[in-house]
Amino acid sequence: MVLKSKSAIITGSTSGIGLGIAHALAKEGVNVVINGFGQRDEIEDERLELEKTYQVKAIYSQADISKPQEIREMVKTAEKAFDVVDILVNNAGIQHVQPIDEFPDEKWDAIMAINLSSNFHAIKACVPGMKKRKWGRIINVSSVHGVIASPYKAAYVSAKHGVVGLTKVAALDLAPFGITANAICPGYVDTPLVRKQIPAQAKEYKISESEVIEKVLLKDQFIKEFVNVQDLGAMTVFLCSDAARMLTGQALCIDGGWTAH
Repeated sequence: MVLKSKSAIITGSTSGIGLGIAHALAKEGVNVVINGFGQRDEIEDERLELEKTYQVKAIYSQADISKPQEIREMVKTAEKAFDVVDILVNNAGIQHVQPIDEFPDEKWDAIMAINLSSNFHAIKACVPGMKKRKWGRIINVSSVHGVIASPYKAAYVSAKHGVVGLTKVAALDLAPFGITANAICPGYVDTPLVRKQIPAQAKEYKISESEVIEKVLLKDQFIKEFVNVQDLGAMTVFLCSDAARMLTGQALCIDGGWTAH
């Protein structure tokens, strides 16, 4: 199925992975809702670039996705602008790293709200329209930490495992309506947020920045390269295509072999 003129909501898409996915979908002619925080003038520049480069409609929602009512309003805004929401990409996420006995309650609650509960509320809001049209694509951006664990990441790992479970249930519930649901589980992705961590870790471990990349960030990836946002965009486009119509309920790891051992 040609994706041109379909519409998508991508949460957490004012930068990084989400913005890369927005560009990949817009390149296929999909109208997009970008969402997230940041400098309003920079966000507006990104919105205009999407429209100008790909000749699609792009709107911005400043919805705080930790709040279910704001998620519902974002979906209503998208439906008003585009009539339908065909594709939902739940991408937004936050992180906090600390031993479990020291992990702040408020950090746990925030990570659960943004990384897991927001996915549920967005799916719930989008599904009625998808059911009416007998077509829909739900892509939840999980993580390798949706299938394995790392220390000091109690909330993040729990939430990302929950995303995979939610994806599987959505796939089963929605299969009769022509709606698929899949999770993308990337390893370390080359984003500005990740790049900013490298100098600090080099200082902490007293090693070079190149060694941080190879021996700390990518130590568990057998392909010693960052995952690119383009990789995730391409997978998203594939999952929205007719070629993937029988692919549902899957946790697809794009991780350079991290989870293969």
